[in-house]
Amino acid sequence: MGYRRYVLEVAQELGVAGFVKNEEDGSVSIFAQGEDEALEMFLDRVKNPPPPAVIREVKIAPSAPKRGLKVFKIRYGRLADELQESLGTMQMIFVSYWDEFRDFRGEFKDFRNEFRDFRDLSIKLSQETLEEVRELRRDLRALLDERLARLERDVAEIKARLGLSP
Repeated sequence: MGYRRYVLEVAQELGVAGFVKNEEDGSVSIFAQGEDEALEMFLDRVKNPPPPAVIREVKIAPSAPKRGLKVFKIRYGRLADELQESLGTMQMIFVSYWDEFRDFRGEFKDFRNEFRDFRDLSIKLSQETLEEVRELRRDLRALLDERLARLERDVAEIKARLGLSP
């Protein structure tokens, strides 16, 4: 579940030395040494990890400090066991994301319908706008043709008054 990684990060943050390891019965063992205040904070945080890890029981046993222990480490088990645990954890996380995604599928369908409606409306408005532009072009062309014809008549009338023949 990523619990050992969480314990490692908390220990490193608080300056606690020691190790964390999986036991064959499925439990986790932690050996920690450091300043009393840091150990209290460490214990409180490892008792209350973030999901998906769940702590059912905590057993505390005093122990003599180990002089050579300066850092905190994860003690890994057999490679096959570590791989199995990692794959199981990934599968569980994937399934939880899959379930969450499944919950959103209905909402995505609603959005897809909204986008489809928006697209259809946009296409309709584009077609209407294009038709209006075409109609304005026809109106403008008719207006210009009418004014040009009037201008030609006025020019012809002025020429006739001046005695200029076409």
